Amino acid sequence: MPHQITKLTPNLVVSNVEQSIAFYRDVLGFTVAMTVPDAPPFAFAGVTFGEVQVFLNSVESATEEYQSFKNQPLGGTLTLFFEVTEIEQAYATLAPKVRVVMPMEKKWYGLTEFAFLDPDGYVITYAQRG
Repeated sequence: MPHQITKLTPNLVVSNVEQSIAFYRDVLGFTVAMTVPDAPPFAFAGVTFGEVQVFLNSVESATEEYQSFKNQPLGGTLTLFFEVTEIEQAYATLAPKVRVVMPMEKKWYGLTEFAFLDPDGYVITYAQRG
């Protein structure tokens, strides 16, 4: 390949940007890095946790840009897979606040993982090596 891929930022189409901001900020500990426009109602937001970034895009603005999104369900089979530290503490903190869809367990391939849903049905997996 003549090019390099330097970064991947998931761009999630969400039913309500403000609701998604609240979930990623208040439940998962992300920071709001940007919103469009500057005040609600938002069409777009970017949230960060350290070097990790996730975009949150309203259905209306996303389908305007990507016509193939029209009438597509949200969530579906996309999984956001985050490697974390202190997974036991993360599970204890998050389990009462989220809908857990995979309880924490040590997998045969060596990772300890659990998974939960965001407000639009996107599956978020937290995993720790070792």
